[in-house]
Amino acid sequence: MIRLVIADDQDMVREGFAALLAAQPDLEVVGQASDGLRAVEVTRQQKPDVVLMDVRMPRMDGLEATRMIVADGGTKVLMLTTFDLDEYVYAALRAGASGFLLKDAPAAELVHAVRVVASGEALLAPSVTRRLIEDFTKRPAVQAVPSLGALTSRETEVLALIAQGLSNQEIAAALVVAEQTVKTHVSRILAKLELRDRAQAVIAAYESGLVKPRS
Repeated sequence: MIRLVIADDQDMVREGFAALLAAQPDLEVVGQASDGLRAVEVTRQQKPDVVLMDVRMPRMDGLEATRMIVADGGTKVLMLTTFDLDEYVYAALRAGASGFLLKDAPAAELVHAVRVVASGEALLAPSVTRRLIEDFTKRPAVQAVPSLGALTSRETEVLALIAQGLSNQEIAAALVVAEQTVKTHVSRILAKLELRDRAQAVIAAYESGLVKPRS
C-alpha cells in the first residue's frame, strides 16, 4: 500500500485528488494540508511514501516545504501545479522533488505518476521536460558540477539518454540490450554520482555539459 499526503490550498482540488487516489486499491490517503507548513507537519506525523505538493500555497510555499520534507528523508515529493513555468520546474527539482506534473493531467496519468514516484523513479511531464531543457538554453555556461569520470562509456551513454527523457524500455531498445541491463546501469550511475533519482540525473547531465540543449 502506497501512503499519501495531499497538500493544496484549494479545498475542492485537494479533496478531489484525495477521492480519486483513495479509490485505487493500492493507494491510501493518510493526510491533507492546506499550506506548506502544515504539509511538513503532517508528513512528519504520518511518514507517507509520497506527498502531492502544490507549488503556490500560503504560510510556506511548496518549494520550501519540499526542501524540508526531502531533508527529513524517506518521503518522495510529486509537485502538482497549474503553472507550467521554467522557474518552478527548475526550482522544484532543485528542492528535491522526484516528479513534476500539471494539474490538468488526466486522472490515469496522476495515478501512474504517484506509483512511479513511490517506486523510486522520477517522473516529469513531457511539457515539463521540454521546458527544463529550454531553461538551460537561457542559462550561462556552468562548470562541470558533477564529475562523470567514474562512469564507464556505456554508463555515460545511458546517462545521456536519460537526459533526453527516454524510459528504461526505450533506452534498452536504442542500445539493443535487455531492460534489466539498463536498470543496472541506471542504478550504478545514481550510486557513482551520488544522485537521488532520474530527475537529479537529468540535471547532472546538463550541468556537466554531457548533453547540450538544442538552440
